[in-house]
Amino acid sequence: MREHDPKPKAGPVAKLAAVLLLIGLATLVAWLVRAGMKVGVNQGYSPDQPIAFSHKIHVGDNKIDCRYCHFGAEQGRHAGIPPANVCLNCHNKIKKDSPEIQKIAKAVAENKPIEWVKVHNLPDFVYFNHSQHVNAGVDCRSCHGPVETMGRMRQDQPLTMGWCIDCHRQQGIAPPPGHGQAAAAEFLSEKMPKAFVGGMDCAKCHY
Repeated sequence: MREHDPKPKAGPVAKLAAVLLLIGLATLVAWLVRAGMKVGVNQGYSPDQPIAFSHKIHVGDNKIDCRYCHFGAEQGRHAGIPPANVCLNCHNKIKKDSPEIQKIAKAVAENKPIEWVKVHNLPDFVYFNHSQHVNAGVDCRSCHGPVETMGRMRQDQPLTMGWCIDCHRQQGIAPPPGHGQAAAAEFLSEKMPKAFVGGMDCAKCHY
């Protein structure tokens, strides 16, 4: 009776193919993870607007306070888009013959809203309150970047959860890295400073 031949060993070409396959799969997984982490992150988004409004001219050159136009930022959750009449407070006298200003005047005369394109979009499951931050002394540029240099508004920061928590840590209202679920129990038992509660309490932003 003939003995069975032992299984042939993989040659160098087969081994190389297997290694390349593993490297390819690892690269694909890493790419998918990185791509998944960027879903919904619109950093750099700068859409065309119906009117060529320049923050550089208004905030940078003319030193207009952000809260003159975005007056809701001190009082509520949303900073708000200023009504066209606010624009005409100045522009019924200044550059009123500009084609862009005439678009605003026409919208007011026809009682039609200007369809601005929203730049900063947070997910529906995230709660953010402008007044809470503005009244705490947070500079608008901390989140919106150097708007005084922007001819057209863009999203300057990623606005991800990790970015927000990092800011809270820098401000001293969240515990340092490494304090995860265990820290939540400490919040409730008041073993950690009360200032930490708001900066890393899940229910503050997700409820």
